Amino acid sequence: MTKELKWKAALIGIVAVVAFVYLLPTFANVPLWWQGTLPSEKIALGLDLQGGMHLLLEVDAAKAVENTVERYTAELEELLFEEGIAFDHVSKIASSKMQAQIVDAQKADAFQKLIERRFGSMSLTGPNRLDDGSLLYTLTIQDEEAVYIARMAVDQAIETIRNRIDQFGVSEPVIQKQGEDMILVQLPGVKDPQRAINLIGKTATLEFKLVDDENSLDSALKGDVPADRKILYQRQVNPSTGVVSQNPYLLHSRTLLTGDRLTSAQVRIDSRFNEPYVSIEFDSRGAQIFERITRTNVKKRLAIVLDDNVYSAPVIQERISGGQAQITGSFSMEEARDLAIVLRAGSLPAPVSIVEKRQVGPSLGRDSIDQGIRSILIGGALVIAFICIYYKLSGIVATLALTLNIVMIMAALAAFRATLTLPGIAGIVLTIGMAIDANVLIYERIREELRLGKTVRAAISAGYSRAMISILDSNLTTLLAAVFLFQFGTGPVKGFAVTLSIGILASLFTALFVSRFIFDYALATRRMQTLSI
Repeated sequence: MTKELKWKAALIGIVAVVAFVYLLPTFANVPLWWQGTLPSEKIALGLDLQGGMHLLLEVDAAKAVENTVERYTAELEELLFEEGIAFDHVSKIASSKMQAQIVDAQKADAFQKLIERRFGSMSLTGPNRLDDGSLLYTLTIQDEEAVYIARMAVDQAIETIRNRIDQFGVSEPVIQKQGEDMILVQLPGVKDPQRAINLIGKTATLEFKLVDDENSLDSALKGDVPADRKILYQRQVNPSTGVVSQNPYLLHSRTLLTGDRLTSAQVRIDSRFNEPYVSIEFDSRGAQIFERITRTNVKKRLAIVLDDNVYSAPVIQERISGGQAQITGSFSMEEARDLAIVLRAGSLPAPVSIVEKRQVGPSLGRDSIDQGIRSILIGGALVIAFICIYYKLSGIVATLALTLNIVMIMAALAAFRATLTLPGIAGIVLTIGMAIDANVLIYERIREELRLGKTVRAAISAGYSRAMISILDSNLTTLLAAVFLFQFGTGPVKGFAVTLSIGILASLFTALFVSRFIFDYALATRRMQTLSI
């Protein structure tokens, strides 16, 4: 064997071994030592093959604008405190408007400069001078800014949902934007659909509000709710009976601190009661605000509210520095873990609603896999039968190359952690035909050269060299089309494009390199005078 054949044999052997290493965990249980040292990723199956959940979500983009105004209201209050500008109130008066009443008219210039510096996206109208000499301003979000906020709300919702699902542990999810305000979510292999829905749809707006212990809760429950107050409930479960109760709280409407300042949320176990709770930590700015809240409200109750549900309302015993707090409640470990996930991933910028929900059962996925494998086997068997009958021993060479081709495709799916879908199986079937098509072009060229009276070696060399341009042209144009399908297609189309792209590259290697090596090896060792083709 020549030096050239030796390195070609080594390369093919290495490719075959690497493909085997990546493919084995998908079809067999590998030992522990393998999992620690060698690749152990299995081929990920898509929603249509292993079952799971399909969701189409709609983002309430208008609510995102309203939430932005509420956040601006709280920020403006903080800034007015810091700048020493006395004010009567700052409040939201419409979905895109807020109002600020400045007590000291001499602070008008300072107020306007503050708005220009920190709230440039809002238009300022006023002031209207009131009877007591104070100034009333109206701030409105501009139309261009409202459109931008709505668009960013959808993009932020996609990232937030993706972060939650990644921490939830779903492999190879599909999360993508559809239209202006829709999000497509596909979760293969989800075992607990309702938990996934709760995790995805939770807005996770964390707020800290003071409890109003001065006004009567009973009167408020009868309908006499004081101004700037609201009633929210705490859900409690009796651990012995399982009975769920709703405990009402009368809270100040003003939000003192939000979850936007969170940097960490972890599940911890209470050493005294052996119950889980969520430990949260704020950034530097959040820590300052939390310290000021606890310093100025000692002996008052501070409610921790998530999505309008009161989780706890402890009494502030002393000033709390360091920016750390705890969320306690009647949590199970799973509930505490899910709460920590949504807090770490961040709150959704606007509520999302489920427009469409479908669940694919594992049995349907199993049927899809069986039918897909059956299609590959039947299609491959027919192609192999034709190529072996028509091209004889040379057809067997093409069959060996085709077998390695399929193994390489499956191994690449496992190595790159690509998702195999039903359209992806169709891509593999198409690749089988294209791989054989390359061999047909080569073999017909070799036949032409043999009919011209050339030797076997010369005919094989000329057949491969002359067919190479046609093979490269047809395969590379198909590869280019597959790239565009992957770039602009949706989930199923992308699955087809992935397997087709991998299959084309594998076909070029097996048709132009592997089968050529087999012929060259036979010529070098057997000195053939005729060729069975």
